[in-house]
Amino acid sequence: MRRSCKTLSVLITLLLMIGVFTSGCSDTPDAKTGDKEFYVIGFSQLGSESDWRIANTKSMSQTFTNDNGYELIIENAKQQQDNQFAAIRRFILEGVDLIVIAPTIEEGWDMILNEVQSAGIPVIIIDRSVAVRNDDLYLTNIGSDFLHQGELAVEWLEDQTSDSEYVNILHLQGTYGATAQLMRTKAIEDAESTHSNWKIVAQLYGDFTEAKGYEVMTEYLKKNKDIDVLYSENDNMTFGAMRALDEAGITYGENGQVKIITFDATKTALQYCLDGKISLCVECNPMHGPLVEQLIKRYRSGETIPKHVFIDEAAFTREDLTQEMVEERDY
Repeated sequence: MRRSCKTLSVLITLLLMIGVFTSGCSDTPDAKTGDKEFYVIGFSQLGSESDWRIANTKSMSQTFTNDNGYELIIENAKQQQDNQFAAIRRFILEGVDLIVIAPTIEEGWDMILNEVQSAGIPVIIIDRSVAVRNDDLYLTNIGSDFLHQGELAVEWLEDQTSDSEYVNILHLQGTYGATAQLMRTKAIEDAESTHSNWKIVAQLYGDFTEAKGYEVMTEYLKKNKDIDVLYSENDNMTFGAMRALDEAGITYGENGQVKIITFDATKTALQYCLDGKISLCVECNPMHGPLVEQLIKRYRSGETIPKHVFIDEAAFTREDLTQEMVEERDY
């Protein structure tokens, strides 16, 4: 009798072990979630440095809710790549189902993404890009065509300055190494090299923040006020620069000394554009949440998803806008 009970116990143990083993060997994307209540997503957001970034975080939060079947864990990296690495390693330890990363800069991602891949967790890159030797380390990259954005600005400026003998351009740059900074910078630098009447008189580091934009612009204007164009790589830096221009007594916008080109086209920037204070707003859409969810659903159903997905965006002058359009802006 004792031997029978012991044999039965061993058989039950073996069956349980087989069950556990086979349940972990499925090749389907959803195998690890099983019957869990929520699909858990770890989101490494690079920071909260701008109105655009805040809107981007809000879009993700409003999309990946418990009601929609998700648990979203957001880690704010405060614009530090090392903070992102630490957050991603916590996501691995917590066993999330998928990781979304909005990277601070392009370089330096190979090691951490290899760690994620070894853990069997899929990755989606949003907003900016990562420069890695093996792009199989992530599923897809969703975001803006930042070079095209810069080219839209350049095309507009070409039209506006075709009869100008000299065009002095002050270039306000975002976080060095970020895709938006690299590509928007490339567009204006490439254009300067082909326009003999264009000159980038200075490139100032504004780090995509209003405070830094104001700081560097204020210092620059103490020594040099000969500016025709401000090419500012995001709205928040532009707002800081506008305050510095005001304090220096320099006019801008319609009938002003300085033409202002800004990127993001947030609601506040569009209002300034409609009011004639900003000359050109180039759109950068932060509402990534619904598109990210759409691609996750396709991945979970076993579909092949595109490696790069660009969001449709436009550029706006005062003539393109109405008050109704500005009021309807979500960010």
